[in-house]
Amino acid sequence: MSHPFPSLVDSFLLYLAAERGLSVNYRLSVQRTLARFSDWCAEHGHQPDSVDEPLLAAYHRWLRTECALAASSCRVAMVHLRQFFRYLAHEKVLSRNPAALLECGRSGRSLPETLRAEQVNILLQSIDPADLPYGARDRAMLEMLYGSGLRVSELVSLRAEQVDWEESFLRITGKGHKTRYVPLGGVAARALRSYLNHARTRLLRNGRRADVLFLSNRGERLTRDRIRQIIKERARAAGLPENVYPHILRHSFATHLLENGADLRVIQDMLGHASLSTTQVYTHVDQKRLVALHQSFHPRGRKQ
Repeated sequence: MSHPFPSLVDSFLLYLAAERGLSVNYRLSVQRTLARFSDWCAEHGHQPDSVDEPLLAAYHRWLRTECALAASSCRVAMVHLRQFFRYLAHEKVLSRNPAALLECGRSGRSLPETLRAEQVNILLQSIDPADLPYGARDRAMLEMLYGSGLRVSELVSLRAEQVDWEESFLRITGKGHKTRYVPLGGVAARALRSYLNHARTRLLRNGRRADVLFLSNRGERLTRDRIRQIIKERARAAGLPENVYPHILRHSFATHLLENGADLRVIQDMLGHASLSTTQVYTHVDQKRLVALHQSFHPRGRKQ
């Protein structure tokens, strides 16, 4: 008996949440991929048990030509489909895995964007912590994004019990519900303490309580989109022409650590990367800058 796509997709998403512990955002991405694929199969009269290698190849061509998806987006879709059909084969829903030989291609990973140290300094110094409550709040948020390399999702959910003032570290629960310990630098600690002592209570409304540290003007948890908006506004006010967003501060955190001699595995631990290969992309950023410096200043490096 053929199982319909919707029930199989629901079962797979539950597996990703319960067994794999993958994030909501990742599961939403998978859900979008599988919804598009199941709609395409329905239009062509295919059920899960009729999917084979030629069909998957045809779907890949359709994504590239008809949907005009970038190579990286197609690769993500193929990875999701390979995981989905591997799961169905493992659960004996299908007698074989039609995606076992599916070629996902190379990611062609681009180098992460970063800011120079002086640009970060201009951005941070442009925010006056004496401007209560928003100057103190925004300065503390940016100091922590850059000083501790936090993801914006980790920042918005940060609570008081995650801060160890005596040992100067943060206890962060990141992707896959994995806990890591991140140093809280002196500058970031002072900015955070100033915000908590002088600004946070001003953001609370009508005696309400909030469990997270960083609050909106309504006394509620800030959203990730609002933090992106705040950072763009602050960067524009500081005169930075670059597209500044929360993750560029995390990229800059890792790159500047590497440039100043930090061990790659230590950076991996602080970022919460499961694989060292994910962190190694920052070595290419560092090498790119070294080449640029050599070409600019070394007598044998200058282009004729």
